[in-house]
Order: sequence, then C-alpha cells, then structure tokens
Amino acid sequence: MKKEHIVSYEELRWEELTEQDRTLLEAAIEATDTSHSPYSHFRVGAALRLASGETVKGSNQENIAYPSGLCAERTAMFAAAIQHPGEAFDTLAVVARNPEGALCGASPCGACRQVMAEYEMKQQRKMRVLVFFSKGKILIFDSVERLLPFCFEM
Repeated sequence: MKKEHIVSYEELRWEELTEQDRTLLEAAIEATDTSHSPYSHFRVGAALRLASGETVKGSNQENIAYPSGLCAERTAMFAAAIQHPGEAFDTLAVVARNPEGALCGASPCGACRQVMAEYEMKQQRKMRVLVFFSKGKILIFDSVERLLPFCFEM
C-alpha cells in the first residue's frame, strides 16, 4: 500500500509574526553571539519559550574532537530541562549566521529533531518550531511531528 506524507507549515515574513514570536526569534539571533564555532564559522542560535513565558537560549558549541560539540537547539532544551524541571516547552526558535555574519536558513538536524520529539512526547504537549529560513522567510511548524513524522518512539 502506497501512502503519502505531506508536511504542512506556515510561511511568514518578519512583519507578519506576532510580537511574541518576533521576540523569541530576536532572542535566538542574540544567542548566535555565544556560539563557539571556530571550525565551521556557522553560528546557530536557539531560543526556547517555556509554558511560563520564560525564555532559555542556546547556541552551537563546536569542539576539535568532532563530534563532541552540540547544536544550539539541544543546548537550549537541555539547559531548560535542568533549570526548569517539569516545565513544558512551548515554542523553539532557530536561526543561523553564515561565516560572513548574515542571517541564513538552517533547519534542525536529525539528532535535534529526535530530541525535540522526545520532549514533545514526554510533556504530552505539542511544541511549535520557528525556523528562520532563506530570504527572510520564517517557517512555523505547529508540532515537532511536522519536522520528524517517523521518529523513534519510547
């Protein structure tokens, strides 16, 4: 039996975002300043809004002993889980800067998507994902399942 999976998402421009989502993306942009990326020169920032409204930031952290580094999305989620145990994750925003410092498109890697999916399953609540993409478009996914429809399940 052949089946088809269609990914649905919103595509908005900066000025079309809610103030709350713009603020979260701005926090992710700020987080790129704390990136440790001396090898790729690709700075990624993430900002995670918790159910309480508080924001936790993360940035990619590279290491010469590849693959010992960690992505921005996971640093934000792990920090939130440690600093705010049991608090649900509401929305995760992800942005990247290329080696020249310009904002560019970057989508979460497979490992980050799996971690996001597990947190979504654990909290039994959907987590929105905002991804700053090429040419200033922001892609909005209403759940992690849209990014990783066939994840490992617990």
